Amino acid sequence: MRVVDQLYNAYQGGPVLSRVEVGAKSLEQAYQLQKQVVEEEEKQGNPLAGYKISLTSSETQDLFGATEPLYGALLKDSIANNVVEINRFNEPLIEVELMFLIDQQIDPDDDDETIMQKTRVAPGIEIPDSRYEDWFPNLTLNQIVMDRAVAGKVVVGEPREGLTKADLNNLNVHVSLDQQLLVTGNSSDVMGNPLNAVKWLVDALARNGQRLEAGMVVSSGTFMLPKPLEKGVYQADFERIGEVKVEVI
Repeated sequence: MRVVDQLYNAYQGGPVLSRVEVGAKSLEQAYQLQKQVVEEEEKQGNPLAGYKISLTSSETQDLFGATEPLYGALLKDSIANNVVEINRFNEPLIEVELMFLIDQQIDPDDDDETIMQKTRVAPGIEIPDSRYEDWFPNLTLNQIVMDRAVAGKVVVGEPREGLTKADLNNLNVHVSLDQQLLVTGNSSDVMGNPLNAVKWLVDALARNGQRLEAGMVVSSGTFMLPKPLEKGVYQADFERIGEVKVEVI
């Protein structure tokens, strides 16, 4: 069976993939395989909804021996409401990120101010997951990319307009599980500022003939090292941005 078919079948609830047996020979091939899987999903009525950016901190890059971030496609069914079922995942984790809602097409020559004018920023929770067995932190970079940068689900809170890049500097977040503090984080861990990650994504997509279109959402990079997902109510309170919750049942 072709690698694309194996990945697609795993997304549909089929067998998870072997880390030993299924891979890509290069990062370029991995992105091509990701694109082919997305095209197959779109044929089946699950359109591209945006992108997620992974490995945006030195800590997460060190886990996988990376020197720059990676990106993966978010599909329509990646966007979750505020309740998710844990048994629908393989080996889920949890992260918190700022979500950029794209209101106008973003071009590679857009500067920081223009990108902020073309977007709204929302508090977000991401649930990374993989179609590979025993995946974290054992996948290769190529396997992560093939697997849409281990895209699972994202929960998007209420967006805010009129923010500037400076508003995203040194931004604290407090994450709780069932009203007990779980972890804190800071936006400086996302390439210094989450807008830097979005700008990186714009340039990376352009190299592959793609761009951020109006209506898309971008999950811009985690403020915390990922933790295993558990049942309960998670709440992320982002300084100056707002809060977002997800109930895991």
